[in-house]
Amino acid sequence: MAKSAFFCRGVGAASGMALGASMAVLAVGWLTLLPPAGRYFGLHAYAATVQPKPGQHPAASAARIEQNGDRAKLIFELSEPLDVTTFVLADPDRVIVDLPQTDFALDPETGKAAYPPHRKTGLIASYRFGQLAPGKSRIVIDLAAPARVLLATCDKVDSDGHARLVIELAKTDRRSFKAAVQRARIQLAAMAQPNKAQKPEPESAKPVIVIDPGHGGIDHGAMVKGLIEKELVFDFAKAVAAKLDADGRFKVVMTRDDDSFVPLAERVRMARGGNAALFVSIHADTLSSAADVSGATVYTVSDRASDAEAARVAEKENQSDAAAGLDKTEEASDVSDILFDLTRRETRAYSDFFAHTLVNYWRVACRLNKNPRRSAGFRVLKAPDVPSVLLELGYLSNEKDGLAFTSAQWRDKASSQVAEAIKAYISARESGATVTKTAPDREPIGKIPSAVP
Repeated sequence: MAKSAFFCRGVGAASGMALGASMAVLAVGWLTLLPPAGRYFGLHAYAATVQPKPGQHPAASAARIEQNGDRAKLIFELSEPLDVTTFVLADPDRVIVDLPQTDFALDPETGKAAYPPHRKTGLIASYRFGQLAPGKSRIVIDLAAPARVLLATCDKVDSDGHARLVIELAKTDRRSFKAAVQRARIQLAAMAQPNKAQKPEPESAKPVIVIDPGHGGIDHGAMVKGLIEKELVFDFAKAVAAKLDADGRFKVVMTRDDDSFVPLAERVRMARGGNAALFVSIHADTLSSAADVSGATVYTVSDRASDAEAARVAEKENQSDAAAGLDKTEEASDVSDILFDLTRRETRAYSDFFAHTLVNYWRVACRLNKNPRRSAGFRVLKAPDVPSVLLELGYLSNEKDGLAFTSAQWRDKASSQVAEAIKAYISARESGATVTKTAPDREPIGKIPSAVP
């Protein structure tokens, strides 16, 4: 019988190891048994001998990299020992470290590429950390070359119970790395819970508006000089939702109501399953090569990008799942038939109409990009039956935009414009009337387009 790949680290001899192993089975019982130790496996589970206290999360207070040539270590200082599971993924090459929910009291930019500059030369290109789901955190290590996990230990370092998590990596060849990725994928697929048939949401008497704060949890989004996209857009989304709630005519749904990660496909499912009348995804951009570029841009989905900038933004936003350490999967193709095609075309027409509406409302009070209406293949906007737009509030890399993002006055003014645009759009859809909210020198918005037969 193959040995289990649960490695117990910490205090104690045989009895301590047995206790650690039993705890690992309880904590990560969904893991399948792996081949004997000493080979390069798909998933590895390492058990701490002390479990987190009930009701409290372990905390990480510091992190550092030690790397030299073909070896590297990523080290976290923790408040207490904990269990970890590691595996590797490709496209891009990454090492994934899963652990119980942990409070990372660290600068989110600590693991950014080339910070400090010597990281460019080692196995570890960058890393990030954060909450993946309730009760679960994740560390994602971006690799500069294929690597294998030599060990991942979490041992006590003092009498107060503090611990040190050490993930040690060694360079490997591409063939071995691909084999390890394949084994990990097989095991992840075996562990995945089958999707339970979700009961459709009861029909709401009010129009359902889904507000989607981009990124979240381990996926920080853009980060510039202390500005963190996931935090800025969450605050903005809450402000929009509050204004719509106060109106009383809408049922407002947030795709996330805290700092947790939500996969792109799940955001789309929430909109479709909730019978949403409108889906608005909120983001902020950055462009290090052109700090003078500023202002908001409204995107819709299209099969071909409207320009190179739209293609760049879509590629960046579509990497959200990869940033969180999710495996790259092929999206299921929707059934192609006449009815589906008509529905999608009608939905895209409504999406364009709302994008036009939002641009006209925004320009009354806030800055727009010089080309404020763009389109590209955003995964989060691909619901075939829910009008959807993605609003980039501006650029973290621009000084004026950055100051605006941190201003409560700007947030109140800008979120009011978004809420008013949503109200006008829904009213227009219900009545078929023309939306005419514009600046004095702007032409009114046209009527809602009908589906092309």
